[in-house]
Amino acid sequence: MANVEKNLVTQGLSGTLGGQLVFRQTSRGTVVGVSPQSPSGPPTAGQLAQRERFQQAVVYAKGQSQDPAVQAEYAEQAAAENISVYNVLLRDFLQAPNITDVDLSQYSGQAGEVIVVTANDDHAVQAVTVKIENGDGSLVEQGTAVQQTDPNRWHYRTTQPNTSLTGDKITVTATDNPGHTAVKTQILP
Repeated sequence: MANVEKNLVTQGLSGTLGGQLVFRQTSRGTVVGVSPQSPSGPPTAGQLAQRERFQQAVVYAKGQSQDPAVQAEYAEQAAAENISVYNVLLRDFLQAPNITDVDLSQYSGQAGEVIVVTANDDHAVQAVTVKIENGDGSLVEQGTAVQQTDPNRWHYRTTQPNTSLTGDKITVTATDNPGHTAVKTQILP
């Protein structure tokens, strides 16, 4: 799709032209695109799954957009992108958080050491948890990381000593507002 600006012929136009072009009016102005085509066969399993996911996103966005606290939380991002709060909520539901880095360079198995997690989301990551397990699967510790000044950085301070690090598994989970999670696991050498 293309945005149309400063064109006297198409300004304010909406509808289909010649069965090939579609003009739409949005908050950003006139948008032109190719006419949609009818599908040639039955939907695939992936398409059906995506439709279901989108329906869930619509229900979530409609419900959440009625809450004044949620409206206030998402209003700044919506205004900056020139879209509605509903659209930001819809996108937030459809995009899970992403864990881009787990920095274990400061972790040597002592209590009080820091594990640094970098996680982001299209809106905000609400919580990051860290779980440390021994090679045999027994739990060493688990807890919640603390968000830093940079909203994408989280620090988890260890509370238990861990004498044998070989084969230990560190599992980091990031959660966003709709409750979707991203999980990243690292095995220590």
